Amino acid sequence: MPSSCRLIIGLSIARIKKFIPNRWRKGAKAEDIQSNQPFKLQNSEKAVLEPSIITNDESMIKNLLASLQEYATQGQLLPAFKVFSLIKLHTSYSASDNLILRPISSLLLSCTNLKLLPAGKQLHAQIMFLGLEQSPILVHKLVSFYSTFDLLDDARLVIENSNILHPLSWNLLISSYVRNGLFEESLCAYKHMVSKGIRPDNFTYPSVLKACGETLDLELGKTVYKSINDSCQEWCLYVHNALISMYGKFGELDVARCLFEKMPERDTVSWNTIISCFASRSLWEDAFEFFEKMQVEDFELSIITCNIIAGMCLRTGNFSGALQLLSQMRTSGAGLDSVTIITGLGACSHVGTIKLGKEIHGFVIRNCYDGFDSVRNALITMYSSCKDLWHAYTLFQSIEEKSIITWNSMLSGYAHVDRPEEASFLFREMLLSGVEPNYVTIASILPLFARVANLQHGKEFHCYLARRAVFKDYLLLWNALVDMYARSGKILAAKRVFDLMKRRDGVTYTSLIAGYGMQGKGETALKLFKEMIELQIKPDDITMVAVLSACGHSGLVAEGQMWFQKMQSIHGIIPTLEHFACMVDLYGRAGMLNKAMETISRMPYKPSPATWAALIGACRIHGNTDIGEWAAEKLLELRPENSGYYVLIGNMYAAAGRWDKLAKVRTFMQDLGLRKAPSCSPRLIWAQNFQPLNVGK
Repeated sequence: MPSSCRLIIGLSIARIKKFIPNRWRKGAKAEDIQSNQPFKLQNSEKAVLEPSIITNDESMIKNLLASLQEYATQGQLLPAFKVFSLIKLHTSYSASDNLILRPISSLLLSCTNLKLLPAGKQLHAQIMFLGLEQSPILVHKLVSFYSTFDLLDDARLVIENSNILHPLSWNLLISSYVRNGLFEESLCAYKHMVSKGIRPDNFTYPSVLKACGETLDLELGKTVYKSINDSCQEWCLYVHNALISMYGKFGELDVARCLFEKMPERDTVSWNTIISCFASRSLWEDAFEFFEKMQVEDFELSIITCNIIAGMCLRTGNFSGALQLLSQMRTSGAGLDSVTIITGLGACSHVGTIKLGKEIHGFVIRNCYDGFDSVRNALITMYSSCKDLWHAYTLFQSIEEKSIITWNSMLSGYAHVDRPEEASFLFREMLLSGVEPNYVTIASILPLFARVANLQHGKEFHCYLARRAVFKDYLLLWNALVDMYARSGKILAAKRVFDLMKRRDGVTYTSLIAGYGMQGKGETALKLFKEMIELQIKPDDITMVAVLSACGHSGLVAEGQMWFQKMQSIHGIIPTLEHFACMVDLYGRAGMLNKAMETISRMPYKPSPATWAALIGACRIHGNTDIGEWAAEKLLELRPENSGYYVLIGNMYAAAGRWDKLAKVRTFMQDLGLRKAPSCSPRLIWAQNFQPLNVGK
């Protein structure tokens, strides 16, 4: 007698009954479940020849299958596998594989849902042992199982070794590749699928089109589009949305627009996709146009749509528009997510509305978004931008594990309000905590030292940059060094850094031109400017301010007049108030006070306090009280809050012996609540504020 037969003979009904629920046992016939005795074959010869050797065998198997299904559904895999073993024993002589497919499929599904990798692999081995690896049902279940664990090479081997011509399993593999960002592999799988004669369907195309867009594979994308048009598939909204997105990634916005306009129906995803296509290319007008059409067609705004539009408002400087949209979302009951919150905080940072920023902070706490690093960093930036450094630093200190972004947010806050000592102290703390600065860190703090001309800290950062090759190609950092040395009056040090730079841009030249201008070396500054033009580096309005200022400080009136005319005729730069102020200063320093007064009268802008101050200073130097008084009256009409302007006017009257006018100025200052800032020795200020930075070796 075969060994399998001996196993069946030794199998008791009691062992089987253990795995059959009571409700099924009660409903079974008496003859279906026999007495609790060892199972016996009444006719051994028939047992060898016939598969149905047990009376009512089909009923027993049916009950076992139902029992296994319930165990698998409940996630009780240990008893489920025991039942599976009994089913295998009980069907050893079954001529059909269909009976065993159902329990294996159920067990594989449970292993997938419960993420049980070893058990699933054992089932795979059993499938191969039983020769069922070509079963379409099991192939799909195996591909799904391995894809769940991101074992996509195993999933690919399963499907490539099968002879299945249905796209279902291939679709699952391709979408898994795309989900994991393996776009090249997904396209290879698609090509392999097509080469085997398997026709893609509407579930294949969205993933393939996304992969084409991400890899910018225009040729294959067009081939897939042609395949869609040539297929007999019905029009599919999801495929069409994927096509629009793909052509948007390619930058072929006319094709994307045409596809969108030809759609017989659209959903919110369609609108989001076409808006994103134009927004990603900074074509804000077109993007806003589609948004307005979406509202006209009465589509409900989703959180994704609102985030896209609010982000666009932020990028285009429409901060109030971004905040208004967020308020609209809140009023309509739409849930805000972390992206929305960060956008709102960014708008508050730019506008300086700390009250609204605090309201958003309250919303963050109530809705448990304060655990998101990105949200906390945005809060720190918001408080810093609104000059509430106490709240910013309190938030910063409350974060136990600070990322480089968190450090950068706080450092940027101190840099924003020109607090070099606090910034340098925090930078030391970052180094001591073991966090390595990146480009953003240095880019935040180094321009601060340039603005306040903090030479000592600037030199230390110069050493820090020189010792780290990772920063050598970041032009912004080296430009900041040139600017820092130039502002500090160390023009030779600025020129040395300039000469060592392999790459320069307009900012590099502008910083050095301004430095030479402040030193009264106008001819050298103009020589640099001409060199810049010869290198075809286009000057901007800031460059021209530096050039005109250099001419003014060096008394180069003719050159200043020439470049003021050429800045618009040759370089296409429209003169701003700053340029006219430079010309007023140029004429004033040269003693051409009538020309300066004429420039103020004819310029198309309302003079600023600084413009009037430049003229008053020139009148004081050259002793022209008449024009000086006229300019002083105009300046007093503006009621500036800077006490230095009133001191300048008072000094002019004192120099001219106009004590009555001087008394009026002092009374005016008292009425406004202004006081002259007390003078102090620069050496004393340096001694009180200086702390060595020691940024590291």
